[in-house]
Amino acid sequence: MRTLPAACRAACARRAIAPTEQVVVISAALQTASVYEDGVLARTLRCSTSRFGVGQVEGSYRTPLGLHRVAEKIGDGEPAGTVFKGRRVVGHTAEAAFADATITTRILWLEGLEPGVNQGGTVDSHARFIYIHGTSDQAVIGRPASHGCILLADADLLWLFDRLPLQSLVWIQPE
Repeated sequence: MRTLPAACRAACARRAIAPTEQVVVISAALQTASVYEDGVLARTLRCSTSRFGVGQVEGSYRTPLGLHRVAEKIGDGEPAGTVFKGRRVVGHTAEAAFADATITTRILWLEGLEPGVNQGGTVDSHARFIYIHGTSDQAVIGRPASHGCILLADADLLWLFDRLPLQSLVWIQPE
């Protein structure tokens, strides 16, 4: 039985934050999003992190590390393939104009919880618009491909969006 990684538990302890019922652990090295329920691994999904690697600084297009939480959920009830711009629905990937859209289906907007690491100043994940979201190019899932966000296949994103309440923790690790 796999349990929540020790580094995630330690980050929670440093911030005096109790792990939430569901915690998502993103591995940049493995390109996976592991969903833990009550501290025990429930499901592992393929994901894509940044093609530029991991990093915290605004404008780097890298996936930020550390402890985050789901601050906002956008797109509930919309069909898979819905296209977002500025977090507003603008079309669907079935329309020629949106066939190569980069933010689709759902948005889980992350907020960093570690001051100086992923919260505040030029490292603020929320201000950097770091999301877990879908993409029109599902073939990239499983390899580094994003501009900093975490990409999931539509079916996995719909499942995760419905399962994660607001404030759920997300731990992003390099390994």
